[in-house]
Amino acid sequence: MAKFRERALNEAASHTPARYFVEKGPVSSYFGENVFDLDKMKRYMSTKAYEAVVSAVRYGSRLDRSVADEIADGIRAWAVEKGCTHYTHLFQPLTGTTAEKHEAFVSVKNGYAVEQLKGSALVQQEPDASSFPNGGLRNTFEARGYSAWDPTSPVFILDGTLCVPSVFVAYTGEALDMKVPNIKSIQALSQAATPVARLFDDNVRSVRVNVGLEQEYFLVDEALYNARPDLVLCGRTVIGHTSAKDQQLEDHYFGAIPERVSAFMKDFETEAYKLGIQLETRHNEVAPNQFECAPLFSDVTTAIDQNMLLMIVMQKVAEKHHLKVIFHEKPFNGVNGSGKHCNWSMQTNTGINLLSPGKTPMKNLRFLTFFSCVLKAVYDHNFLLMTSVASLSNSFRLGGSEAPPAVMSVFSGSTLASVLDSIVSQKEMNDDAATADSIGIAKSIPEIILDNTDRNRTSPFAFTGNRFEFRAVGSSMNAAAATYVINSAVAEALTTFKAEVDALMAAGEEKDKAIVATIRKFVSESRNIMFEGNGYSREWAEEAARRGLKAITNVPDAYEIYKDPATIELFTKLGVLTESEIEARYEVLQETYVKKLQIEARVIGDICLNHVIPAAVSYQNLLVRNVRDLKEVYGDEYKTLCKSESETIRKISGFINALSEDVEALVEARKKANKEQNMAARAKMYSHEVAPIMDKVRYSADHLEMLVDDELWPLPKYRELLFF
Repeated sequence: MAKFRERALNEAASHTPARYFVEKGPVSSYFGENVFDLDKMKRYMSTKAYEAVVSAVRYGSRLDRSVADEIADGIRAWAVEKGCTHYTHLFQPLTGTTAEKHEAFVSVKNGYAVEQLKGSALVQQEPDASSFPNGGLRNTFEARGYSAWDPTSPVFILDGTLCVPSVFVAYTGEALDMKVPNIKSIQALSQAATPVARLFDDNVRSVRVNVGLEQEYFLVDEALYNARPDLVLCGRTVIGHTSAKDQQLEDHYFGAIPERVSAFMKDFETEAYKLGIQLETRHNEVAPNQFECAPLFSDVTTAIDQNMLLMIVMQKVAEKHHLKVIFHEKPFNGVNGSGKHCNWSMQTNTGINLLSPGKTPMKNLRFLTFFSCVLKAVYDHNFLLMTSVASLSNSFRLGGSEAPPAVMSVFSGSTLASVLDSIVSQKEMNDDAATADSIGIAKSIPEIILDNTDRNRTSPFAFTGNRFEFRAVGSSMNAAAATYVINSAVAEALTTFKAEVDALMAAGEEKDKAIVATIRKFVSESRNIMFEGNGYSREWAEEAARRGLKAITNVPDAYEIYKDPATIELFTKLGVLTESEIEARYEVLQETYVKKLQIEARVIGDICLNHVIPAAVSYQNLLVRNVRDLKEVYGDEYKTLCKSESETIRKISGFINALSEDVEALVEARKKANKEQNMAARAKMYSHEVAPIMDKVRYSADHLEMLVDDELWPLPKYRELLFF
């Protein structure tokens, strides 16, 4: 085999399970030790400073700068005691990842060094706004932007640096990050949901959004990863033939966790627990070398902040184990891709889950109210919601037989479907039909209590008992891209619901009857979004089209929904985004799509010209020499003896010629697209003209992989990447 691949395989074989973090006993003894939580605030802050932070965290009060110095002094004292030398504002720019700029605590005064953190530095920093994606909100010569502390998300320590979760805005105040619109959407939803919740309980003062983010990922040996230029530069394999064995036996899912992987999991979980991330689940996923972890539910901003932090921690810990974590949605063809399932629900300040149906959902008017509002929200903005998770990387996964289809639908389960049918038809429903049952298996087996709903893994937006699971979110994404859309759409539906109930009550209708009538109207208007069957089937794709539900067939085309008047009205009337901020996000999405596909097109061309074709030519020449040698020895009989070699030479020649021509065509298509000045038009050209040629290039390269002698193939193959 090629020397580079051989060296990588030998190095990978030498990697054994290792432990780098020593557990200190039960998790409870060190959980949250690197988080500056409320208990630590009491010890390091004055009562005035502590109460100011508590008010900001619990009630959303604006933090008074007059106490900022006291707060900063307490945080600094704790951080320095923990060995920190620097601090940073950690924010979430439109790259979809995180950003940080470290500042030293130390300051020299009169020749003496002291550690200090001023309140002004804690509250506000100034990153370069023009150096991050901004969609035209900032020019190169207009560099000023601000990161500002978000006190609702706790300060923590990572790698000896104090991290301050922050938002990121332009000098003009416009949002340049993923967090600001998410926070605004939460506020909008609370303002809309609270009056509706008070129809059932006068004690409700606010409603918050809870989220649980399941994180899927692949693990690859570090040496093999580094031997694949496409994995290093693109996060996925742009060429590579499927392995003879992959996931077809379904033996990896929930199987015994490999020792090396288990050691990695335990170490990153230890670090996550220290950061207050309450991980609850770990297991093998469907594809080989694919795994999942999942935390407990928390409020949406904390859940997203912790998920972004968790991805950083996983990558850092993996390196110590000579592993690489891959968050790309589809790093390997032919096996399942990865998602970040977003489990979404609403909860009142009194502790009530508004999406909990109870034992008799037919009688739970509050639940039916909020369920019908979510249903209408998803129906009214179904294409926008699917587009919120559309990206180049996720496009390889969505619509496949292992992930939600690219058209939106809502699954409610047979029990709820019957309840909703009875509401629309105004027929009486027996309470027993809407009550959970049980299964008796054997005398020695405990009784299994059935949920009110089954699970449908083919549904993009499925109700799973007391929450909705948005399964289409990509594994590499910042989930805020989806949650601020969900929050906004539901806020709009709740506002409409309350207005219609009030109108009916003003006309003399009793409250409960007005609520039931509005639920019936919402469910009736949203019936087309409800689907209880197999979302992977061709029949559903055809039925969805008849219902007027659009599928995402092309990502840049889908982004046009952000310019739709209904989308602009949704965000602007709720104060989530301004028109200029919407336009900026539209531009950033198109630009990001172009840049990522441009990189992939360059990488696949480079690999084919500098790795694949030379290997194929070398093997072809070897075969030609063998044929010549046989001709000299056996004369005319060589034709019979060399039939298979001659056929292989012919096939290799054909694929080499096709590969060379297609790579050349790919270069020309890129050049043509790059001349287009309008970014949206360029994205469409890359999608419609460049990407199809890349598929042709891959076809030839993958076939050559199966023809060329394994000893000459230069890149680690799927069977080596996916099994260690």
